[in-house]
Amino acid sequence: MKINWKKAIGLTAAAAMLLPLAACGSQNNASEGGSASGTEAVTLKVWAPQEDQDGDNSWLSQVEANFEKAHPEYKITWKNDVVSEGDASKTVQTDPSSAADVYMFASDQLGALIDTGAIGQLGTDAAKQVKEQNNDTEINSVTGADGNLYGVPYTDNTWFMYYDKSAFSDEDIKSLDTMVSKAAVAFPLSNSWYIGGFYDGLKLFGDKGNDADAGMVFPKDSVEVTKYLANLVANPNFHDSADNSGLSELQAGTVKAYFSGTWDAATIKKALGGNYGAAQLPTFTVNGETKQMKSFAATKAAAYNPNASNPKAAAQFAAFLGSSDSQKLHYELRQIPPSDKTLSDLTTDDLAAQVQSATMANTAIVQSGLSGMNDWWTPAETFGKALVNKEVTADNAQEKTDAWVNQVGKYAE
Repeated sequence: MKINWKKAIGLTAAAAMLLPLAACGSQNNASEGGSASGTEAVTLKVWAPQEDQDGDNSWLSQVEANFEKAHPEYKITWKNDVVSEGDASKTVQTDPSSAADVYMFASDQLGALIDTGAIGQLGTDAAKQVKEQNNDTEINSVTGADGNLYGVPYTDNTWFMYYDKSAFSDEDIKSLDTMVSKAAVAFPLSNSWYIGGFYDGLKLFGDKGNDADAGMVFPKDSVEVTKYLANLVANPNFHDSADNSGLSELQAGTVKAYFSGTWDAATIKKALGGNYGAAQLPTFTVNGETKQMKSFAATKAAAYNPNASNPKAAAQFAAFLGSSDSQKLHYELRQIPPSDKTLSDLTTDDLAAQVQSATMANTAIVQSGLSGMNDWWTPAETFGKALVNKEVTADNAQEKTDAWVNQVGKYAE
């Protein structure tokens, strides 16, 4: 498909007022380094994953070319380096002085980036763009503790369920209990990104994930959920997917369902063929009460560094990376599902992308980007492994759950 240049130019023109007023002083230097034609010489250092830079006609190179056409007032020198979204925060902290002007990051790193002072608050027009393109979950994922927006989402990041349609009916997949009564199911219970999905009612730093004072609050019946999980682990049809072993088992046919994300879609579709199925998360039953599994919902987003030599241009390019046309191109070149809700028709025939969107909207909680979220990962992993190793049992569930909850947060009142 061809890029809609009118739309792209409109978006970036709107992004021209991205920065808060405090950053507008950069405009005073517009004539420095400019040519006789009035263009401004700008150097932008950009971090992006390797996959977005592969080949002469990569996604990043095309977006940069598009940005140049939309902004003839700049003569841009691009300095691209390979840094994945998952490594952005860590790389910034290693050497803040050499950090990129524009980069792509996973939203769970937001708090660390704010603490480092390496991420810029979006101005009025960029914030408007984010709110028009995204649902509340995506918006909350890039909202700091101060209530301001700091990133432009371009894709969702969560997990859901893949399954073999020859093993389960449309009705079966609504209930995990029904599924494990009929066939083997693989779930990464020992993975800290997944185990929280069973504690229906879990809140990580408030409803929006940006209230540091709220902390981590577990549901009142967490002990009963732990007992359920201990019994689930004892079921021979439940397989812990340690180190993604569930994917290999699904390919081999030894399990009929597997929980993962869009990154495994092509592999699973190839393995299951005509029986390829995917769905948002099922329910399960604890003491006669229906519970909803809920994944952690995050995004990947573009951001600018307020310490850039030209923060105005950097902020404009960050918004352009997350624009509708750039997201569309990302999907066409790399099958990265857009978070932009106006592009839903683009993925009509992409089951995994559609299910990811439904999961974000219906069966997920915001994965907080606050620095306090770092306290979640190791204890959650330890507890999950203890369940899998049967060190946590129905008999000691009270003691073990209390210890975990008290280590990282508290029970709901």
